[in-house]
Amino acid sequence: MSVHLFTKNTSYILDVLPSGHLSLVYYGRRIREREGYSALTEKRATPYGSMIAYARSNDAFGLDDVCLACSSYGRGDFREACVEVLLPDGSNTADFTFVSHSVLSEKPTMEGLPSAYDPDGTAETHLFELADSVLGVTLKLFYTAFYDSDVICRRMELVNRSGAQVLIKRAMSMQLDLPQTDFTLLTFTGAWALERQRQEKPLSTGIYVNDAKTGLSSARANPFIMLRQNDATEHAGDVYAFNLIYSGNHAEIVEVTHEGKTRVLSGINPATFLWTLENGESFFTPEAIMTYSHEGLNGASQHMHRFVNRHIVRGVWKNKERPILMNTWEGCYFDFDEHRLLSMAKQAAKLGIELFVLDDGWFGERNDDKRALGDWFVNKKKMPHGLDGLQKKLKALGLDFGLWVEPEMVNEDSDLYRAHPDWAVKLPNREAALGRTQLVLDLTNEAVRKYLIETMSTVFSSAEITYVKWDCNRNFSDMYAPTLPPTRQGEFFHRYVLGLYEVLDALTKRFPNILFESCASGGNRFDLGMLCYMPQTWASDNTDPISRLIIQEGTSYGYPLSVIGAHVSQSPHSPTLRATSVETRFNVAAFGAFGYELDPTELTPFDKTCVKRQIEFYKTHRRLFQFGTFYRMESAFESNRPVWAVVSDDGREAFAGFYQFTASATHAHDVLRVNGLDPEALFEVKNRPQYISVKTFGSLINHISPIKLSGEGLPLMLIARRYMFPVNEERYLIGGDALSYRGISLMQQFASTGYNENVRVLGDGGSRIYHIKAVD
Repeated sequence: MSVHLFTKNTSYILDVLPSGHLSLVYYGRRIREREGYSALTEKRATPYGSMIAYARSNDAFGLDDVCLACSSYGRGDFREACVEVLLPDGSNTADFTFVSHSVLSEKPTMEGLPSAYDPDGTAETHLFELADSVLGVTLKLFYTAFYDSDVICRRMELVNRSGAQVLIKRAMSMQLDLPQTDFTLLTFTGAWALERQRQEKPLSTGIYVNDAKTGLSSARANPFIMLRQNDATEHAGDVYAFNLIYSGNHAEIVEVTHEGKTRVLSGINPATFLWTLENGESFFTPEAIMTYSHEGLNGASQHMHRFVNRHIVRGVWKNKERPILMNTWEGCYFDFDEHRLLSMAKQAAKLGIELFVLDDGWFGERNDDKRALGDWFVNKKKMPHGLDGLQKKLKALGLDFGLWVEPEMVNEDSDLYRAHPDWAVKLPNREAALGRTQLVLDLTNEAVRKYLIETMSTVFSSAEITYVKWDCNRNFSDMYAPTLPPTRQGEFFHRYVLGLYEVLDALTKRFPNILFESCASGGNRFDLGMLCYMPQTWASDNTDPISRLIIQEGTSYGYPLSVIGAHVSQSPHSPTLRATSVETRFNVAAFGAFGYELDPTELTPFDKTCVKRQIEFYKTHRRLFQFGTFYRMESAFESNRPVWAVVSDDGREAFAGFYQFTASATHAHDVLRVNGLDPEALFEVKNRPQYISVKTFGSLINHISPIKLSGEGLPLMLIARRYMFPVNEERYLIGGDALSYRGISLMQQFASTGYNENVRVLGDGGSRIYHIKAVD
C-alpha cells in the first residue's frame, strides 16, 4: 500500500513494505499521483556483509539500509533511532509495523502542547498506526500537509497497552530518511548577543547533532535546520528545512551512512529525557515541520514564512501590522521615575511613536537586577500613581502602554522567595547556582502555575495594557522537582515546558488583545512553540545594526520578518561599543517588528529629524516590510555588501536594503538585483531620502567649507547636531525582468577622488533602502 501526501509544489510518498514497515519512497518536487510507485522503491536481491536479516524467510532484506518512517533499536537498524523504550525486563528491542491508515476529517489538537492549526480546514491529516504486538505498545504517526505553505507536519503518539509500565528513553517527533548523501547541513548556532549564526557543514559519513540542554530552545542551537544539496544556492537548488514546535531541550540528529542514506531526526532531546508511561497512558511528542524547495534557500525560507504567518501565529495579531514602539530599557535602565518616563513619552509622541513600553525596574524594590524579581507590585516611590495613572497620562499623549515582566524567575532577595523558597528550582543537598543573580521558578509545580496565572492577570488588568514583553533571563541548573518522585526526575524538563504552556495558554486566552512579545536574554528562546502564544520574539539584546545584519538574517532562514523584534537603539552600542548612524540603524531594523530603544530626550536635532521621517516612512510602508515576501539577494554571511528585499504579493512593489560592512578605497560598481518582481512591468527605483552627519567627513569638510573647521572641534560638532546633509537622489527606470535577471548598476560609491551629486557616500556600516514600484 502506498500513500501520496502532496502540497502545492511537493510530494511525500509512504509505502508499506512486505515486512510491514512503513517506508519513505520519495520526498521532493511534486510528481503526478499514480496507482503504485514500484519503480521508485529500492530493489534487494541478496544480503550484504554484516547485514542482519529481518526475517528468516528473506535473507536479502535488512532494516539498516531502508528509508524508514519510524525506527527503533534491536532488529538490525543500527542508525540513530526514532523511538526507544525500556521494558520491565530491562530490554529495549522494539519492532513497530503497520496496522492501519486513515484520513482524518480535521487536524486533531494535543492536550498541553501547541501545534500548527488549520483555521479554514484545508489541510489534510493522515494517521498511520503502527504497533509492536510483543510489547503491546502502539505508535500513531500523524502527518498533516498544508497545501499553500508547502509544509508537512509530523508528530507521534505512543500508547502503552502492555499491561505494565514502560520507560520512554527517546521519542522523536520526526524521522526523514533520504536515499542520498550529497548534502550540506545548515545550523543556526550562537550565544547571548550573537544568536543564529549560520553554520555550514558539508556532510560525510557520521552523526551530526544540533541540540539544546539549557532548558530553553536556546541561542546555542536553534531547532531550525536545513539540508541543501551541495550545489544549491540562495536562489536555486534542492533544499530541505525542518523545525520543531517546542520551547525546551531539543535535538536535531543527522546521520549519513556508507550505504548512501541520510537520516534526519527532530524532537525532544533524549539526553535530558526519561518518561514513565503507565499502562493505558499516551505520550504526545511535539509537532515537527518540514518543507522542500527546488528554489534554493530562499524558497525553503519562504515556505516557512508563509507557514508561520498562517498556521503558527494566531489570534487578534495574526496578519495584523505591529505598532511602532519605544522601549525604555536602553534609554534609562533602572534609573527612572514617573517624571522621567513622561518626559521620554512626550518626546516619543512628537516623533510619531505609537506604543510606549516600560521595561524592567517598575516593581518592588527593583533598582538593580539583584533583588525583587517576583514581587509584582508597583514601586510607588518611582510611580506614585501606579501603572494605571501612568497609562492614562500616556493615553492623553496618544500613546498605548506596554509592560515588561519576567514571571518564570525569582531573586532570593524578594518577598516571593522569602515566602516560598520551595518554589525555586534547586537540589535539596546543594547550594543553588545563580544565573543573573536569579533562580528559576518550578513550573512543574501546580501551585506555582496557579500563582503566576493569577498574579500576572492582576498585573495585566491593572491598567489598559496593550503589549507585554515576557522575558526569561537565565538557563537552567540544579534541576529537581520536589513534587516528582525520584523515578520521575527525568521528566523535569518536559514537564516544565508543559507547565509554561499551561500558563501562557491561560493568560493569552484571558487577554486576547494584548500583543505579547517573547524574550529570553534576547533570542535564547526563539521558537515556534512560543510563537503559538506570542506573535513576535525579541531577536537579540545586541541592537548594533552591523551585528543585527547577521542575527536577523540568520533568523530569517526559518522565521518571517513579522515575528522578528528589531529596534533602533542608542549609539555607541553597549554590546560592541561600535558607533553607527541613525539611518543605518533604521535601515536594518525596518526589516522586522520595528521600534526604538533609547531616550528620545537625548537625541540631537539631527537625529530627531531623521527619526521623525523614518517613522513617517515606515508607517506608510509597514505592511510590506512586515508581511512581504522576503529575499536574501546577497547574504550577510557571504558578502561585504548584503542585499535584502521584501516584495509584494503581486510583484509590483518592493523595498531593497543595501548594506556595506566595510568601505573600500577602490571604485565599487555595485549592482542591485531583486527577485520576485513582475517581469512584464516597468519599475521606478528610488532611494529613501536620508541624511549623513557632516562628522562623517571630518577635516575633509574644509574642501567645501568657507571657514576652516577642525575635524574634532566643537564648531563641527555643533553643526553636525543640526545640519541635515542629504544623500544624493537616485532614480532609475528598469523592466522587472532586467531588474531580476541582471540588476541595476548603481551610482558610483565615494572613493577618495571627489564628490558630486552622482556619488553615493556609504563608508563603513553605510546603507540605503530603495523603493521599487511599478509605473504605468
